[in-house]
Parts: sequence; C-alpha cells; structure tokens
Amino acid sequence: MKSLAVSLLLVLMLGIFVASAAAQEGGPTPHPDEVNAIARNLYCPVCANVPLDVCGTAACAQWRQQIADLLTQGYTEQQIYDYFVQQYGPSVLATPPASGFNWLIYLLPPAVVLLGALFLSRGLLNWKCKPAKRQLAHKKSAKDKYAQHLEDELRARR
Repeated sequence: MKSLAVSLLLVLMLGIFVASAAAQEGGPTPHPDEVNAIARNLYCPVCANVPLDVCGTAACAQWRQQIADLLTQGYTEQQIYDYFVQQYGPSVLATPPASGFNWLIYLLPPAVVLLGALFLSRGLLNWKCKPAKRQLAHKKSAKDKYAQHLEDELRARR
C-alpha cells in the first residue's frame, strides 16, 4: 500500500514537472489566423504599401514566422508591434501612431471635409438667393423709373 502511494506521488510529481517544462518552453503554436491578424497591421519591408499578410516575398514569410515565434514566447499584440517599430521604425505600421506630426493625418481630412461643406452650403445659398434679389432690385428700379416718368409727364401737362 505504501509503495502504491509512493509510486502515485512519483507519477504526480513527474506530471507536474513535464507540465511546468512545457509551460516554460513557450505557449502553444499560434494559429495562422492569429499571425495574419497581426501581420495585416504591418507593411512589407520590401514592397511599398503591401500588408505583410498578403505579401509573397521571402522577407514577409520570415516576418510572419517571427510573429509566430513571438506569440509562442508570450508576446502580446501590442508588444509585437512595439518590437517591429523598434527594429524597423514606425513606417512598418499600417496605421501611424497618433502622436507628434502624425496627428495631422487624423485631424486634417475631417477639417477639410467640414470646411468644404461650409463653403459649399454658403455658396449654394448665395447662388440661390442672389438672382432673386437682383430680379427684385431690377423690377423695383424699373418700376421706380416708370413711376418717375409718369409723374414727370403729369407735371408737364398741368
């Protein structure tokens, strides 16, 4: 009975040792979809403006493998982005960081659209209203000239 308890204890300890060794080795192999989700937000170092997940160059294959290795080591998605920015610079990111001069990328397009809408609406209002005012002013001035002419005629006859 005692030997059975000792052998169970040894098997249990061996199982814990194997599990801890596997945990130290790294996490499970990441699924290709996980790798591509991160690679989609990085650009190819060789091709201009081509996302890493669709590029077929050897460099991109190495980068995707490197992403898989980093995921296996337990890196988070943000840590992987930080790693690639540290290694290759911010140009590898599909979305530039919202800091410094890059704020213009986020602020300028909406500002241009709003200003364009403002100018367009003001232009349409002025374009629509001015001809009506001009016609009214033209009719008024013509009417005033005619009335003045009639009054002059009537005074001349008296």
